[in-house]
Amino acid sequence: MRVLDVVAVSAWSAACVRSLAVLRPAINGINVYPVADSDTGSNLLHTMTGARDALGALEPSDVAEALTVLAKGAVAAARGNSGVIISQVVRGIADWAADGGDLDGAGLAAALAHADRIATGAVSRPVAGTMLTVLHSAAAAVHGDTRPLADVAATVAAAAAAALEETPKQLPALAKAGVVDAGGRGLVAVLDALAGVISGTATDPEHELAAPVEAPAVAESAPYAWEVMYLLDGVEEARLPALRKELSGFGDSVTVAGDGAGSHAVHVHCADIGAAIEAGLQLGRPRRIRVEPLLTPTPIEPGGGQDRSVVAVVHGGGLAELLRAEGVAVLAVPDGAKPGVEDMIGLFNEAAGRHVTVLPGGLDLTAAADAAAGHAMVGDRDIVVIPCTSPVQVLAALAVHDESRRVNDDVVAMAEAAAATRRGEVRIAGEESLTWVGRAQSGDVIGLVDDEVVLIEPAPASETNLVAAAMSVLNRMLTLGGELVTVLSGAVAPPGVTAELAEQLRLEHPEVELTSYASGQAGAVLLMGVE
Repeated sequence: MRVLDVVAVSAWSAACVRSLAVLRPAINGINVYPVADSDTGSNLLHTMTGARDALGALEPSDVAEALTVLAKGAVAAARGNSGVIISQVVRGIADWAADGGDLDGAGLAAALAHADRIATGAVSRPVAGTMLTVLHSAAAAVHGDTRPLADVAATVAAAAAAALEETPKQLPALAKAGVVDAGGRGLVAVLDALAGVISGTATDPEHELAAPVEAPAVAESAPYAWEVMYLLDGVEEARLPALRKELSGFGDSVTVAGDGAGSHAVHVHCADIGAAIEAGLQLGRPRRIRVEPLLTPTPIEPGGGQDRSVVAVVHGGGLAELLRAEGVAVLAVPDGAKPGVEDMIGLFNEAAGRHVTVLPGGLDLTAAADAAAGHAMVGDRDIVVIPCTSPVQVLAALAVHDESRRVNDDVVAMAEAAAATRRGEVRIAGEESLTWVGRAQSGDVIGLVDDEVVLIEPAPASETNLVAAAMSVLNRMLTLGGELVTVLSGAVAPPGVTAELAEQLRLEHPEVELTSYASGQAGAVLLMGVE
């Protein structure tokens, strides 16, 4: 038995025998592409070879058994994030096959959907524009597909290749470096080989893997952190989320991937090797521990000679999309949640360039960014956090951002713009409370200026009294002057409230310019800023 026979064909025809040579040149070709992770090809190849070797001389009695053995071998041999993720693709297909069902075209589509869920679940912080994005796009392209197997496999490969070309648009660091994701390119190679073996018409990758330009030579660097990997046995499934959380507290690129038989491959990039191993010792029995140095990342040469990026961390999906449309890398945090160290480090590492300016849209988000800014996993990047207590200050800072200025001057300008922006809010009281202006009952409309309650409108919270409260708040802020008002409507804002507020503001303050956006945030009905 050979690895590609079982992964690509034996699941559908036990008589088919093919060589790993189909896959080897495709994966080796990844290393000539100019990407930051030049080890991706060897990691993938080592993982797939480990899956093949696990079979040895075994003659599986059925397809499900063969795939189960492959999954165990792939997890045990997995190297790097790319290796762990591809092992979970094999495991996902194996799990699906073990539940029975015909492994025809519809079966391949369903198995890939399951593999997508398994692989994504193994990664502590999935990031758009990576190998997981390519996998998800490939699985989604054949969702519910019932065509013949060869047609489904061809569609999967084509969809993966198309998704790969989109990765630079989803990850700013890739776009500014002019490359696609290395792991995603490896997955395309695997799916091309799968489609070729199933159809029997291709022995070489369908999609070109060679780079248009050679990657620049990189000088030898000293390690700034370590890649720690081990297999963990004897751990209860219910305790795995706690392990992921603990590892994420002092490192990034955290994956905890199971083989379906009780063993898990643990992977983390961190500065404290002992802490990573001790985390596993507390829960189970680590074995096959491997530690390799991580080299200081070479500063990416973005276009235009700039070596800087601006990133943001905010609550609210609508606000996050607004910032992404401006070319800003964004970490969107669920309402009420606080980002972990790995979340913040992942955001920093998405940015291109050595200098990274962080705009956090709240006090808790500012604290999280500060905690991660000096972490060893940041490497040589220069991280500057501009304190912001509201998303309107994030927008004010971005409005004055100018890449033509020197880095320090630009940071000062953004910080001054954020600090000079007065903040107002309109909220609906969730419970009875005592404020500086009286007692508020549940359901009352509350107006705040710079976090202090300045008015209370009795319930119920209608569009009329929401607008009245917002205008009262704005009038207080505008007494000190102002030319621009920014309004962010929350998830619970009535559909017509911003339009009514704009009309009222035009009547009372025709000299003021108003911009409004839907932020999708919970809590505040309206967030307002005056500049």
